[in-house]
Amino acid sequence: MAAIYYILCAILWGFALPFLWILSFAKDKYKKSIPARFWLANNPPFSKAKVHFHAASYGEIQALKPLISLFKNSSISVITQTGFEAAKKQSENTRFLPFEIFLPFWLKRSKVLVVFEAELWLMLVLVAKLKGARVILINARISDKSVKSYKRFAFFYRYLFRYIDCVYAQNMVDFDRLKFLGAKNIRVSGNIKSAFLPKPSTEYVKPKGRVVVFASTHSGEEELLLLKLSLSKNDKIIFAPRHPERFDEVSKLLQEFALRNGRSFARFSDTSDKFSADIILVDTLGELVNIYAISDIVVLCGSFIDGIGGHNPIEAAQFNPVIISGEFFFNQTSLYSLVEGITIARADEVSELLKQKNLAKSKISSHSNASEIIADIRRASGESV
Repeated sequence: MAAIYYILCAILWGFALPFLWILSFAKDKYKKSIPARFWLANNPPFSKAKVHFHAASYGEIQALKPLISLFKNSSISVITQTGFEAAKKQSENTRFLPFEIFLPFWLKRSKVLVVFEAELWLMLVLVAKLKGARVILINARISDKSVKSYKRFAFFYRYLFRYIDCVYAQNMVDFDRLKFLGAKNIRVSGNIKSAFLPKPSTEYVKPKGRVVVFASTHSGEEELLLLKLSLSKNDKIIFAPRHPERFDEVSKLLQEFALRNGRSFARFSDTSDKFSADIILVDTLGELVNIYAISDIVVLCGSFIDGIGGHNPIEAAQFNPVIISGEFFFNQTSLYSLVEGITIARADEVSELLKQKNLAKSKISSHSNASEIIADIRRASGESV
């Protein structure tokens, strides 16, 4: 199967190359990632490392940071530009993961390959295994929305899982789904995102009044949430878009909203007094956990329109704010189950909820333990446990 798969990938790559070339100029977020991944531009093989971590994007790298920091002799591969920038802060030995046809001659031997969540690339795990690595899948999950697609291609995943030595699943539902797909040596370890909670890097003084954060917003959500939003006199409203390429777009929306409502507006990066304005756009990465720490209410986005699947509520819940979420959080079901007191609402209900004074505060009900994963990586890499 591997040979047929490789040939099909090569055909697909040849067919898609002109479109990828055009796309690499169309958006800033693709200018580095597409050339690096699909024709190896400025993307040489790793320097030698014992442990190779692979994750998709910024959020996954942030979740992995505490684990990566335990292994100094490591390399990191990513898919997205924001993921690359975050990973580069953890290790200079960071690369974009090339398209699969390049991996047989590009991928360097490591003692351990640690794959995060659902990054199931056949050539990545196969080549790593053939070069002598122990292959571990951590934080493994199969969402409610994607389970049908996985089952449709079960024959493929049963072949892929031959090359994964151990799987750490988030919960028993994931355990059963992964077992059906052929995964072996499955252990339920919880969600690693609740084992390693990010801590504030900067301590801000909480401004007077109520601080309401619209966290990790996506295209279309800002308009929905602003449509009926009415503010109390002392409210501080903070918007933090998920993707940095949307900062200017969201800035325009918030400026117009502020003007209509007689409120002041500022971009976070433009002011020394970060919270002087009534409405603030967070236009820098890495600040969200700092802002969670001073928030009264967190409106957790990526969940008010279907198709995204929600974002991690644990990072905010550690500070016990009120958390309001949309109903479309299918990618984060396991994390939501670990937090008490999340209020679920439609976008058009959020404004009315913000008028209420006795909304339940959030609380983390259960923390995961990553000690078994850490010990597994250490044993395989030759480090003392």
